[in-house]
Amino acid sequence: MSDPNDKLRIDKWLWQARFFKTRSLSAKLVSSGHVRVNSTHVAKPAFGICAGDVLTFPQAKEVRVIKVVALGVRRGPAPEAALLYEDLSPPAPKPKNTIPPAPKYEGKGRPTKRDRRKLDPNMRRELD
Repeated sequence: MSDPNDKLRIDKWLWQARFFKTRSLSAKLVSSGHVRVNSTHVAKPAFGICAGDVLTFPQAKEVRVIKVVALGVRRGPAPEAALLYEDLSPPAPKPKNTIPPAPKYEGKGRPTKRDRRKLDPNMRRELD
């Protein structure tokens, strides 16, 4: 099926695994030197990776640690892309200072039109 010596460009694999929206974004991250492959800094987007490599790179405000399970053939849907890697990053800690939930509506505030009619019986006109 696939040769164990097969390699794929790191920027292309990051794009196929849906870590980045475009291939140029993944190439820019690799070129800036923020990606590690098996704890070695990589500065070229054409660096070849194979199955079993461990990638470490920043994404949003997290540092992702990913083990390459398979090399992709195409950039498919998210469930297909999730089969290309195993996430080794530790789970994100829960924030200690959480914002309290918004208060519930207690019936206070401006009355509705129906409430105003109930409050003022003089508004009601009765026809004789």
